[in-house]
Amino acid sequence: MSGRVRSALNSRRFLALACAVAAALSVGGTAAAQPAGQLPPSSVCAEPLPALYARVSTTVVSIAAISINTYDVGHRLDRVMGSGIIIDASGLILSNAHVVAGRQVLTVTLDDGTTLPARFVGADSVFDVALIRIPPPTQGRLPVAALGDSGRLAVGEEVYAIGNPLGLEQTLTRGVVSALNRRLPGAVWSLTEPLIQTDAAINPGNSGGPLVDACGRVIGVTTAMLTEAQSIGFAVPINLIKDIVPQLVDQGRLVRPWLGVQGQFVAPELKALLRVELVDGFLVEAVEPGSPAEQQGLRGGLFELTVEGQPVLLGGDIITEINSAAVTDPSKLATALGELKVGSSLKLTFVRDGKQQSLQLTLAERPLLPSDVPARRSSVAPAGFDRASSGDARAAARTFVF
Repeated sequence: MSGRVRSALNSRRFLALACAVAAALSVGGTAAAQPAGQLPPSSVCAEPLPALYARVSTTVVSIAAISINTYDVGHRLDRVMGSGIIIDASGLILSNAHVVAGRQVLTVTLDDGTTLPARFVGADSVFDVALIRIPPPTQGRLPVAALGDSGRLAVGEEVYAIGNPLGLEQTLTRGVVSALNRRLPGAVWSLTEPLIQTDAAINPGNSGGPLVDACGRVIGVTTAMLTEAQSIGFAVPINLIKDIVPQLVDQGRLVRPWLGVQGQFVAPELKALLRVELVDGFLVEAVEPGSPAEQQGLRGGLFELTVEGQPVLLGGDIITEINSAAVTDPSKLATALGELKVGSSLKLTFVRDGKQQSLQLTLAERPLLPSDVPARRSSVAPAGFDRASSGDARAAARTFVF
């Protein structure tokens, strides 16, 4: 046997061994407990795709949800189909908030055809993440998905989506990571919703299913698609989900502080168009009813102006500082808000009618807002909702709510 042939065989044996190790990580226990630093890169996995699908699909479930619309007597029952991922052998299942939150009846069908009732555990509509629970089997053990490290993803990396699109059970689609850290219209408080963009086909019913890497590890949960595009879908990164699962289990929700304003940053184009002295900062266009901002008298916009095809509501207060930290762009605002908690005292500096003013207020807990409902998020379709035009989506992409 030549040295070249022997080297090739050794390489194949190494790849097979590495893939076997990766597969072993997905069996038993809670996948979220795996140390991210010990996960092998997906490039070393050479498991055939049929074998990967056969292994991972056992952890993917179909979810049927029913809610009652008390305002529509003719169509009282609203039925939704989605997907989920078993992440703990005790019966904990990860899915999307728009699939399971607020539903009266939840039913889960396992890969083997077993149908079980499920109960709601917790959800966060901002990140579109939810948890439900099914009773564990009296015999045997539920298969558990292996959770990967979305922080190590690279554009161009091959990924696979598994779910139940349009009621077609256990379907696999193939694609690549098209982009990282995408922010969609409707992102709030955190200012960025660092979604994974992929060209793997995602359709209604895929929502809540896994996006996995070449080793079969879950690196995201499919959540949305752009209805006016082809092959543009999005997944919530698994690292974000790992961070919020404990709070969803303990409290049933994420607790966020809330000021209660909506607007956008003063753009250079706006200053050039008006040809007046306009300070840099966050332009308040609307103030939420009952919010701390309304209680302290912050003002929203009074008249509309279109700048480069995008509407701006002018005349409102311009926030320039939060606790003496400048907020002239999204990154600075995110930094200023990052350390705040419910009940925190906040000093707000703003400009009104050309004069600088300040006030002190206490942050409340952020309630569920109309913009959190998936059907109200512009241009993004999580489960077959009607959507706004692409122009509305561009306008919404500039808008922040916190």
